[in-house]
Amino acid sequence: MKASNLPQTGATTIVEHEMQQVERANATGRPPVVFIHGLWLLPSSWDRWAKVFEDAGYTALTPGWPDDPETVEEANAKPEVFAKKTIGEVADHFEQIVRGLNRKPAIIGHSFGGLIAQILAGRGLAAVTVAVDPAPFRGVLPLPISSLKSAWPVLHKPSNRNRAVPLTFDQFRYAFGNAVSEDEAKELYEKFAVPASGKTLFQAASANLNPWTEAKVEKNPERGPLLILDGEKDHVVPWAIANATYNQQKGDNLLTEIEKIPDRGHSITIDHGWREVADKSLAFVQRFLTIPEITASP
Repeated sequence: MKASNLPQTGATTIVEHEMQQVERANATGRPPVVFIHGLWLLPSSWDRWAKVFEDAGYTALTPGWPDDPETVEEANAKPEVFAKKTIGEVADHFEQIVRGLNRKPAIIGHSFGGLIAQILAGRGLAAVTVAVDPAPFRGVLPLPISSLKSAWPVLHKPSNRNRAVPLTFDQFRYAFGNAVSEDEAKELYEKFAVPASGKTLFQAASANLNPWTEAKVEKNPERGPLLILDGEKDHVVPWAIANATYNQQKGDNLLTEIEKIPDRGHSITIDHGWREVADKSLAFVQRFLTIPEITASP
């Protein structure tokens, strides 16, 4: 299906530059890789990753969540665009994008993007999936103190459910930048941090109390291989959550792997060590989504 024929429903309208990414992926004939960012970040947080995968022969797509601004400056000037986004709305938005591709893509997500990636895989839409520091879903029971403290800037006030909530530097330092130097944390905060939807966090926090939650992942024999990567020092998604996610996902005929990356925090995809994580993700994708040989014309 061409991007121009993609369905558009409600607030999850696909914007022009996302249509162009889908059209480009279909035109190149190279295997597509869809990157999904998490809360407090934008698609630009994947720019360096996208180049690594492009250089390896894939076509990278970095769509946004619905209504994502293009720049950090614009996002911080108009934080209201992030308000009231739901997990279901975001997952449906990315499903529309993926269904516009000519073949199943690899899907790579960080934090809440890792949750969305697993939701899409559970819908049978992924050839292979990598979830980096993935947010928990219904059935993932551990709630470490550091995870609660990281989310507390949003969860401490019920009215934040319908707001866009930014992090102060100190909050960002604890949640994202605890495993890097203070200078690097400041640099990451200024370069990447944007407000986030409070509703999304409230949904995840209440998932195990709500049988109808959108924060759920279906067990599907067509899910495809899944790799879970988690930073050893991650405060937002500590190992207890990542390992519980692995235990929920593993099963007969479901290839599921997990790896703990030493000395890394939640900034694992954007800080000085991003390339190590990108390379691990690329190696996993390459095992299951190969690059077709291009025969030169005589």
